[in-house]
Amino acid sequence: MNILFRKFLVKKDERALLFRGGDFVRVLHAGEHLLFDPLRRLAVEVFALGKTAFEHRLADYLRHAEPELVEREFHDVQLGATEVGLRYENGVLAEVLAPNTRRLYWKGFVDVRVARVDIGERFALPPSLTLLLATPAARAKVAGAEQVLAVQVPQVPQHHVALLFVDGKAAELLAPGLHAFWRFNRELRAELVDLRIQPLEIAGQEILTRDKVALRINLTAGVRFADVLAAFAQQAKPLDFAYRELQFGLRAAVGARTLDELLDDKGAIDRAVAEHVAPRARAAGLELASVGVRDIILPGEMKTILARVVEAERAAQANVIRRREETAATRSLLNTARVMEDSPIALRLKELDALEKVTEKIDKISVFGGLDGVLRDLVKIRV
Repeated sequence: MNILFRKFLVKKDERALLFRGGDFVRVLHAGEHLLFDPLRRLAVEVFALGKTAFEHRLADYLRHAEPELVEREFHDVQLGATEVGLRYENGVLAEVLAPNTRRLYWKGFVDVRVARVDIGERFALPPSLTLLLATPAARAKVAGAEQVLAVQVPQVPQHHVALLFVDGKAAELLAPGLHAFWRFNRELRAELVDLRIQPLEIAGQEILTRDKVALRINLTAGVRFADVLAAFAQQAKPLDFAYRELQFGLRAAVGARTLDELLDDKGAIDRAVAEHVAPRARAAGLELASVGVRDIILPGEMKTILARVVEAERAAQANVIRRREETAATRSLLNTARVMEDSPIALRLKELDALEKVTEKIDKISVFGGLDGVLRDLVKIRV
């Protein structure tokens, strides 16, 4: 009897496939199986039910030739081109299945359930799935890590938005926070956009004035996004567009004015650049928040010439003031002389005033002939 029969043991947590001469016969459940096999042509292949996925060369054959067996023994999962499968084992997410997946899972003590998600139109993950698949710690707990990597997870910081591109086209704006999208069947890219004022520095621009003086000018401007979608719809890099317009506006403002005009009204450049850039920025979805010239650097020889001009102007002004003072002093003396000519008393008072100033600086005076003698004839001073 032992020669004619063979015994095969299948444990309670196992299933087995029975083969005769290499061809599939049936599925063996748990227990002892005594089978007639005098020619030793029978063989079994044992599978642990704890590993639910049936990854075998016979999977497609069984699905096609043994549909009743497949329905009895397996969970048959066949996903469409726009479907994602979420496989749960005993209520816990275990695997993410890509579109067009065909898979068999053993029915047994592990409760297998596959939820289908249509990503044909809506490809954003709901908040519940975002928490399960968006963080690295959560991904590590899910089998099929290569499948989970197909989830795009843009994280948008405060004061920013993210512009989501789908297959190269701008699709929507993402508010600050954590977002998750299926990447199957499409190319996704999220570009962060800072909504705060962005400084733009136009440094070292050498420009000729209207009177052909070469100046080096440094300009500072502040630009913010007013309409992100409109900005990226018109320009691949909106801030680069704003930078170029600032350059054009600066050259136009300086080239239309002489050096003297620029030095007399330093705010003229700011106003001219703002008038040039502001409407163009607004049409491109941007807003010019501020603009101002930081430095105007003159060539070395021009500095020397201007220094000489300033020195000459200051000298001329000083000469004018000095001559004005001399003229005033002469006019005052002339008026005094006229008064003394018309009034002997005034002349006498002037003489006494002069004598008083003289006596303040000497120690001793000898007078002969009275005061009239001092004033008219002789003054002898002994120190």
